Amino acid sequence: MKIWIAIAALAALPLPALAAAPDIPAAIFTDPPADKQHPAAMEVVHIPSGDVAINGVVYIAAGAGPHPTVVLCHGLPGNEKSIDLAQAMRRAGWTVITFNYRGSWGSPGNYRFAQNLEDADAVLAFARDPANAAKLRIDPERLVIMGHSMGGWVTALTAAHDNKLLGAAMISAGNMGWLCKLPRDQAIKALGDNGMEALAGTTPAIMADEIIASTDRFDFMKSAPELTRTNLFVLTSDDGLAAMSNALSDAISKAGGSRVKTVHVATDHSWSDARIRLQGEILNWLATLKPVD
Repeated sequence: MKIWIAIAALAALPLPALAAAPDIPAAIFTDPPADKQHPAAMEVVHIPSGDVAINGVVYIAAGAGPHPTVVLCHGLPGNEKSIDLAQAMRRAGWTVITFNYRGSWGSPGNYRFAQNLEDADAVLAFARDPANAAKLRIDPERLVIMGHSMGGWVTALTAAHDNKLLGAAMISAGNMGWLCKLPRDQAIKALGDNGMEALAGTTPAIMADEIIASTDRFDFMKSAPELTRTNLFVLTSDDGLAAMSNALSDAISKAGGSRVKTVHVATDHSWSDARIRLQGEILNWLATLKPVD
């Protein structure tokens, strides 16, 4: 994404080392056994957030459940929605909730970064509601939040204040708090080159000014102390952003955190030639998660 290319030069910390490819889980290439009583399914949902209901799709895993569930957050604007990853996680027995933030991809309302954070909280509340959990075969005690690009930023800030999550994963995350370091005109240009047609009720100038006004609040480095007890998986790529996530991982470790796993893969921001690798890394990590004590 052009916005991240524009700010990548601001991050000068060393990159993490490349990791060896993991074993490929069978769920990547094998369908689960059919369950006629409790088949895998796809459910369209409308999730209350603010004064509207945002659009979502739930990929329900086969079996009676309740199933551990991933809330999957897309980036800015969200051209890469990682549906292949959602399908792989479902084959592995995880239900997956995808959604569109207010003002994005047909969800009602005006697009704002602060609302992205509120929307993630709303989706988690939706998953924890007993009626929704029963209908969608969700285990509300085993929830994971995961996001790509700006969705990784949403993931970090959400996990920092939600200590009931089983885990959190950041994929090629971009720290929105860094954007304020660009001159305003450069930030506006970068945001304007980023696919505005998918967003409603906003402009590059509105987005830039919101970030500049919320520098501290939007800086995911501030969340490091609160993430020390989180099972956090940080995946980085050769997109110029790895140093941002690397700095967060280091800050968590320095604050006493010991539950951070990091992987760096030589691919682009969208993992265009490493989608199987991404699925393998995520599925193997999900299999290790245990409840936070």
